[in-house]
Amino acid sequence: MSEVDCVECLAGRGLAGDRFLDYRLNYWGQITFFTQENYDRLCRELNVHDKSPAAFRRNVITSGIDLNALIGQEFEIQGVRFLGRQECTPCYWMDRAFAPGAEKLLRNEGGLRATILTNGILHVMR
Repeated sequence: MSEVDCVECLAGRGLAGDRFLDYRLNYWGQITFFTQENYDRLCRELNVHDKSPAAFRRNVITSGIDLNALIGQEFEIQGVRFLGRQECTPCYWMDRAFAPGAEKLLRNEGGLRATILTNGILHVMR
């Protein structure tokens, strides 16, 4: 996964250029979110300083949002509407990609899978 400055959201389809674009009808993981706060917490607790948030293979890194509260809810980011579907349940791969112990620490905090309801572009905010 590579980091980019913006991403084009395509309603009902996914992200332009993503491997899951048009994956299947009504796919719940058209876009995935992860919080900067959880990334920072894992870095501290697992003493990791050489991995970027891209290690988690989530599409968008957010800050200041309770992603679990968005499950079953419509929400908007930068003018693009989404429907929160389910937690991105962490798996054994997190221990390999980030550090041993990541899967356990991410239980109930693995991110959010969502469907895209409107077209638009999300930009990195610095």
